[in-house]
Amino acid sequence: MTDNTDDILTRLPARLKEARRAKGLSLEAVANLSGVSRSMVSQIERGESSPTISTLWNLTRALQVDFAGLLEEANTADQIEVLRKVEVPSIDNMGQNCRIRILSPPEEAGGHEVYDIEFDTDGALTSQPHARGAREQLTVLEGAVRVTSGSASRDLKQGDTARYAADVAHSIVADSPARVFLIVKNA
Repeated sequence: MTDNTDDILTRLPARLKEARRAKGLSLEAVANLSGVSRSMVSQIERGESSPTISTLWNLTRALQVDFAGLLEEANTADQIEVLRKVEVPSIDNMGQNCRIRILSPPEEAGGHEVYDIEFDTDGALTSQPHARGAREQLTVLEGAVRVTSGSASRDLKQGDTARYAADVAHSIVADSPARVFLIVKNA
């Protein structure tokens, strides 16, 4: 292989990952759109597997990116990725009277997740246990909430932070409007 070929193979995984992030797609979504298995997409993005031309073609079509554009030189060190408020993915059908904005990149799902959650009056987010060893850190930005983890419960007000086990049933409840910043760290 030439140095140029080595450069391409070094850049390709990061470029595919960047393209997927830019579209806001999960590994599963790219797998469904491209016909390439989720595990293969993940291996390619981590640089653990080199895609065939056919696989690369399927991925670029699914991501709607130019095949040649993935291989061009770019200075990514001087870039800042910005998602405007209207572009931040949200979940409106979980919990009761709450809206969850997903602040972490999609590829971090199941690892280190960051959420901005707004509760209306009588809002609640009840969660089943996450993976063994999972923890959450919640900071109240506005209002007040009650956090329950297993059999323990604590009342928090604006500015308070709680850290608790998330590998047991847990919940966040707000009697009146509130907003929290939640970090989920899976083991």
